[in-house]
Amino acid sequence: MSRISLVASTSSPLIAIPFATAGVIASNEHSPSTSQLELYGAKAKLGTVAKLPLGQGALMVIGVGDSIDLREFGATVARENASAGVIAPVATREDLNKLIEGLLLGGKTPSRYKKDSAPTSNFEVVVPAELIGTDFSALEDVCAQIVSIREVINMPANDMYPEALAQFAKESAAGLPVEVEIWDENRLAQERCGGILSVGKGSVRPPRLVKLSYRGGGKHIALVGKGITFDTGGLSLKPAEGMVGMKYDMAGSASVLAVVLGVARLGLKIDVTGFMCLAENMPSGSATRPGDVITIRNGKTVEVLNTDAEGRLVLADGLTLASELKPDHIIDIATLTGAATIALGNRYAGVMGHGAAVDLCLDGAKQAGELLWPMPLPVELRTILDSEIADIANVKIGNRAGGMLVGGQFLADFVPADQSWAHLDIAGPANNDAAPYSVIPKGASGVMIRSLIAVAQQLSQ
Repeated sequence: MSRISLVASTSSPLIAIPFATAGVIASNEHSPSTSQLELYGAKAKLGTVAKLPLGQGALMVIGVGDSIDLREFGATVARENASAGVIAPVATREDLNKLIEGLLLGGKTPSRYKKDSAPTSNFEVVVPAELIGTDFSALEDVCAQIVSIREVINMPANDMYPEALAQFAKESAAGLPVEVEIWDENRLAQERCGGILSVGKGSVRPPRLVKLSYRGGGKHIALVGKGITFDTGGLSLKPAEGMVGMKYDMAGSASVLAVVLGVARLGLKIDVTGFMCLAENMPSGSATRPGDVITIRNGKTVEVLNTDAEGRLVLADGLTLASELKPDHIIDIATLTGAATIALGNRYAGVMGHGAAVDLCLDGAKQAGELLWPMPLPVELRTILDSEIADIANVKIGNRAGGMLVGGQFLADFVPADQSWAHLDIAGPANNDAAPYSVIPKGASGVMIRSLIAVAQQLSQ
């Protein structure tokens, strides 16, 4: 994790400044001339980097487009993997927080599997005198938590399976006011969690449910995360190329863990209960078969027509458990459907649901600078999931229309109609296999963690 210090001026040999269409934004003694910018190829185009000689060091000029986004600027500096003095138009605590988020979240995610993992950088951020001494340790802790969760999501399924992720959750909560309860396969059976059990039946590594409880007082939100540590599709087997990246299918549960721990680190006056629904979806002689009927905790029966539509089955149990608590708001987060990527691409998450939770998520995303798009839940799509022998089917075989929305309609069957509920489908942006952008590195993104923490902050006021 990078280290940041606030200074009135910097003597670092490498100094980073932003360059917008209108010119160099940071007005200081290090502002280069127009001829210097042209000579060394500096451009205002977003994300471009040019290094100009500066005494015994260098001036790193970062293109920021028409106007500066401090998160984006900080992230671009961080991606250079070099310690630097950072000069930017930071006038308020909010400005400073955005810049710090960029510096701490924009760099490469560490990996225990590589010798040349992400190095630690030291950044001296030049700020006005009134911001010197600002305590941003809580923000640092939250960013460190997000980086840690990214590393866990990036881990291969041979090391990060249901029991291992449950144990990681327990260890991560040590020393924080978070109660951790782990349900093994026997407890899941006692609690009638037929969805989680059915998905995990085919694996030699049994499923788990992790319940995280933080009690800060005030409003109560329940978070439910899809945690498929690897998804082969089960007996409805994916093609080989479709399995690449399926280690990321537990990003929803990992995000729930990060949010609960982040809220606890911030000491917010809010109650949060998190449910991590963990299973490995594998084909075997014991796996759930297409056509099997299972029973979810709330007593509803599901005809499983496609075992590759498994995330909604584990979430059905989690949403039922959350609904039983009668919280003020329920939010689930999941890499639920490939259809979300078809609809929204690889950077936007989709949100649907009913009640105030949807607007809360949209507001939280706006504060966090994350991309979230509202989607409808058309009532007529529910009939697609009608079953002749069960209360509901998990898919309609052959139907390709509105797949993300149909997934949302399935989940809606397990949330009371009068409950404030939002469903976040992060299938597109959960992992980034293209070039880094904004505060998102390659690999796991940790998308929506900051947005959900912003929701908790808003509710705690």
